[in-house]
Amino acid sequence: MDFRYIVAISRQYGSAGRGIGKKLADTLGVGCYDKELIALTAEKSGMSHGYVEQREERVDIGFLSNMSFTANHGFDSVGFYETPMTDKMFITQSAVIKEIAAQGPCIVIGRCADYILRNEPGLFRVFIRAENEERVQRAIEEYKLPRKNAVQYVKKTDKNRGNYYKFYTNRAWGDPEHEDLIINSTFTGTDGAVDLIITALRNKGYLGN
Repeated sequence: MDFRYIVAISRQYGSAGRGIGKKLADTLGVGCYDKELIALTAEKSGMSHGYVEQREERVDIGFLSNMSFTANHGFDSVGFYETPMTDKMFITQSAVIKEIAAQGPCIVIGRCADYILRNEPGLFRVFIRAENEERVQRAIEEYKLPRKNAVQYVKKTDKNRGNYYKFYTNRAWGDPEHEDLIINSTFTGTDGAVDLIITALRNKGYLGN
């Protein structure tokens, strides 16, 4: 039986991080949680699916709040219901991620999972990056963005993810100090990235031989 590991994958937009996570989960026979977290967060919070989908991994300067509350309190805390909606969503999604991680081996994509689960002994943190031109091309070909908008959208999405991560963790997004493995998927491809992660998990003793 495999050790109860959790692979938390952070990813640049267009780096194939989602595809790598899905392929890794299929190969290992474990659950992968990405867009699924939207529905689970909406269900638990009572927020609409559309609101969670629109607001997750984004933070507006106008919504800045006391993060010592957000980081250390939960649903039953005094003052939770006076907390800004974006913070409520983060608290709720954090609880969902912790519940998922407690159930067994899994892959979690984005959503500050590496920080939320930082005290889990089986946490393995991966950051997926890729060369900018490949990310733009993927945005055009796979995500169907018009070429004239793709370059700006890639930059904007990365900026949103970086700001969100910094706001809720007080850490720099993709900082090597807080990653166990950083992969450039332009050089490895999806299969190569999956192989690297599996090798690392096996070397850590999280998988059988």
